[in-house]
Amino acid sequence: MHDILSSLGIDLPLIQAPMAGVQDEALAIAVANAGGLGSLPCAMLEPARLETALHTFASLPHPINLNFFCHAMAEPDAAEGQRWHDALMPYYGEYGIEPPAPSTAGTRRPLDAATVDLLDAFRPRIVSFHFGLPDAALMTRIKGWGCTVLSSATTVEEGRWLQRHGVDAVIAQGIEAGGHRGHFLSDDLAIQPGTRELVASLSKALTVPVIAAGGVGDRADVGALLAAGASAVQAGTAYLLCPEATTSAVHRTALQQPARTGAITNLFSGRPARGLVNRLMRDLGPLSDLPPAFPWASQALAPLRAAAEAQGRDDFSPLWSGTRPGTLAGRNAAEVTRHLVGPG
Repeated sequence: MHDILSSLGIDLPLIQAPMAGVQDEALAIAVANAGGLGSLPCAMLEPARLETALHTFASLPHPINLNFFCHAMAEPDAAEGQRWHDALMPYYGEYGIEPPAPSTAGTRRPLDAATVDLLDAFRPRIVSFHFGLPDAALMTRIKGWGCTVLSSATTVEEGRWLQRHGVDAVIAQGIEAGGHRGHFLSDDLAIQPGTRELVASLSKALTVPVIAAGGVGDRADVGALLAAGASAVQAGTAYLLCPEATTSAVHRTALQQPARTGAITNLFSGRPARGLVNRLMRDLGPLSDLPPAFPWASQALAPLRAAAEAQGRDDFSPLWSGTRPGTLAGRNAAEVTRHLVGPG
């Protein structure tokens, strides 16, 4: 464990999961100040916004993990877009709103050379990836800064691939984890095991440290995952109710409703992700062939989400959550961090 704490520059074996749409710098900084590794999701940040965050982090005494996506960017498909609009037409009619015009604004984009150029001026200490790794040339540049590179694996095969391609630690994303599944070698959800099983298998198969992600709701969960072979844990859902998070009001309410169930769905982005079940998931089924390819599903949902949330409803909101929602309600980020892995 000492090696990973030293390489990440942290005192406690805890990484705050990067969570687009429900956090900004404040949550990352609060976790870092408490002794864990704070993270910032960067896949949806415009260059100027990312540069502002980088300037903020440059003045901090603790490193911040910068997280990027590495998916192959699909071109918008007009037929897929029309199919999705047609499926959503009854909801537009219900709310009395017009379907939005096709747009590429605000979408999730993979790391590219221009972003690496921007990062080069700051030489971040820690960079993490989801959906694999960037191409070899970009990886060479990033590794050349001397930074620690992390990436997510949902299977042992993916973990081995990541180790072969130069990561310094593998994040074992169990099936319990909230948000987007990080798979990149196979999209078969049936072969993705639970966190403890995945950690145990990866810790035997790899020489790099393994970080456990998924099902982290209390100190006992952390202890079990460390005992299974993890060098550290990554927690996201545990932080969603913190005041430092930007989690929406409807999302916060849903996380605190014990009767709410969770499921993996592709309706909100076109790619499987775990969240709490809501109306859209019940109506269309959580996994469907209706949405366009990732990441083009969310644009058509945006006006429906806004209209419903204005009425206090979560019908069209992505309520990302792992399998342990609401367990640490009422605590700030420092308290969550210390509760999960602090002394005592």
